[in-house]
Amino acid sequence: MMQFDLTEEHLAVQQAAREFTQQELLPGVIDRDREMKHPTTQVQKMGEMGFLGMMVSPEYNGGGMDTISYVLAMEEISKVDSSCSVIMSVNNSLVCWGLETFGTEEQKQKYLTKLAAGEIIGSFCLSEPEAGSDATSQRTTAIDMGDHYILNGTKNWITNGGKSSIHLVIAQTYPEKGHRGINALIVETAWDGVVIGAKEDKLGIRASDTHTIMYNDVKVPKSNRIGEDGFGFKFAMKVLSGGRIGIAAQALGIAAGAYELAVKYSKEREAFGKPISQHQAIAFKLADMATEIEAARLLVYRAAWMKDQGMDYTSAAAMATLFASEVAMRHTVEAVQVHGGYGYVKEYHVERLMRDAKITQIYEGTSEMQRVVISRNILSGQLYEPLWKTANV
Repeated sequence: MMQFDLTEEHLAVQQAAREFTQQELLPGVIDRDREMKHPTTQVQKMGEMGFLGMMVSPEYNGGGMDTISYVLAMEEISKVDSSCSVIMSVNNSLVCWGLETFGTEEQKQKYLTKLAAGEIIGSFCLSEPEAGSDATSQRTTAIDMGDHYILNGTKNWITNGGKSSIHLVIAQTYPEKGHRGINALIVETAWDGVVIGAKEDKLGIRASDTHTIMYNDVKVPKSNRIGEDGFGFKFAMKVLSGGRIGIAAQALGIAAGAYELAVKYSKEREAFGKPISQHQAIAFKLADMATEIEAARLLVYRAAWMKDQGMDYTSAAAMATLFASEVAMRHTVEAVQVHGGYGYVKEYHVERLMRDAKITQIYEGTSEMQRVVISRNILSGQLYEPLWKTANV
């Protein structure tokens, strides 16, 4: 049975996120972007609202919500401030979910409880200068020293890198085993040998904290390894698959935010004696935007629903991210066009959304990598079984 209605809980989450965004994130968003100013106060308030540990069990100070609630909140926040939404996405989808799903009870009590409550934030350290899309080519090493590892290497493009208290670091322990020799380690920023590099000066999501992080002979206790020995690569792939749903929701929000601004402006701006929304050239742009954004929304919600049902959502998440990110890029450009010259200045927000949109085609798997995931599932015969044959509904 197919249901397209949101529950009362979903609607309440959506409304709370919408009000929070307008009251707390919209004021100052242009200045934070211009100055690359980290939204420290706003992130603290997001933690107080429960947005940083939405899907974590209440047992560990989380909200205990489903993935659909999470993407609804991500969409609303991304309509205004993608810098805040990517901080939220990394903490929820990658760090908290990875720890709750694969961590030990000791790790959950020590780290997850603080992450879910928003007392601290975390970062996910996979990318390296020579290992981006090819995650198997890890140069960072974690040498087994008996009761601990010695960690050495460099990670880059790390969201939350300058503000996170803990890092989930993917590192190679047994090079001869290839991807089966990779481990995932919990590293505390305060430990000796952890060096935070300069903040990156980015095209978009400029207020978010993106850094290179160096690890120089960092001593990591064995108790801080996630999963069995050699589980690191599988851990990273599982976590990123869920993370893509968050990025898809972010892309959806960016597109929807730009669309809403374009509709509003087109009704107010007059040319040739009437609002430009009444000119077919503009009206057709709005129609195309609305249609593709709604299609993206259905893909994102479907991927979230599949995750909540315990189904294999790998392809669904890749499809949602691929399509939503390309819709975001395409229609933020169109939103700028609808605004004309006003769209080219910061005051009208759409130029920022256009800049923010580009990263959704790159991080947590480029559009090309999403196509790799989808095509492999097609060619292996995994696509396309009707959902209702496997869903537990």
